[in-house]
Amino acid sequence: MELHATDTVAVLYDKGEWAFEQAFKQHFKALHAYACTIVRNDATAEELVQNVFVRLWEKSDRIDIKQSLAAYLYRSVYHESLNHLKHQKVKTAYQTYSSYHMSPNTEGASRKLLLRDLEEKLDQALQSLPEQCRTIFQMSRFEELKYHEIAGRLGISVKTVENQMGKALRLLRLKLVDFLPMLLLFLLNL
Repeated sequence: MELHATDTVAVLYDKGEWAFEQAFKQHFKALHAYACTIVRNDATAEELVQNVFVRLWEKSDRIDIKQSLAAYLYRSVYHESLNHLKHQKVKTAYQTYSSYHMSPNTEGASRKLLLRDLEEKLDQALQSLPEQCRTIFQMSRFEELKYHEIAGRLGISVKTVENQMGKALRLLRLKLVDFLPMLLLFLLNL
């Protein structure tokens, strides 16, 4: 008994377990390679192709297709792969959501410690700035004043404010370089 590319699932079912095994052996490698091109993971591709064959075996008496077995298998692997990718996107989105929105409740004490450390380091870095630099930085960032407003209050040019802000940011970046990853984590978890 020989299997042909045009055999349908019903023919496969009628021919029995041997025919199913032959179909598996005949198509598995090519289907696996096809799934690999979609999901880009060898083990996952293997699992997806196996799922298609298991479903084929379990439902072969109820599946009625009007095309070749090979075409049915390729289409099934394609849809199985796309469903897997969609599931991975949902899973990633949920993990991202839960890490941003649920971690403050579970890690409150560590967040407070992190915040206190960051505030302490930022205060030390600010205090190390030259006086005019620090004043301009605080007016800009904490009082949320525009450069022209700062220039008007201090009686200096807008260009001087811009230069001092650039200097302040550069010095703070150097002083806080070790704490930037921590600061980013904190800001993302707000």
